[in-house]
Amino acid sequence: MTVAACSGGATAAIELVAPTEAVQVLEQRAADVVLLDVRTPEEFGEIHVPGSVNIDYYAADFASRLDDLPKDVPYVVYCRSGNRSSMTMDIMADLGFSEVFDVDGGIIAWQAAGLPLDN
Repeated sequence: MTVAACSGGATAAIELVAPTEAVQVLEQRAADVVLLDVRTPEEFGEIHVPGSVNIDYYAADFASRLDDLPKDVPYVVYCRSGNRSSMTMDIMADLGFSEVFDVDGGIIAWQAAGLPLDN
């Protein structure tokens, strides 16, 4: 599912993707794509997708930390089940990110698909 969101004249391509589709994005665009985990640091420390960076959705400065990121590179975003990453999509669209992929079902679906994880 692709959703085009407009904010301040910028259009963001927001796409909900299955974990296997997220892997394809990561493999095809390895040099550009940022893998973003929006769970808590504790959750991230327990288990995470290799190569991901963590910004805590619940942190008071979450939106400003997102705003500090480059807006013109693709992002694959995940959380535990998809709730926080879904809300993150709205924030990223409002901030003017150009291309964001939300992992449907989060790390739970990633793990269920048998995809690699670090702990």
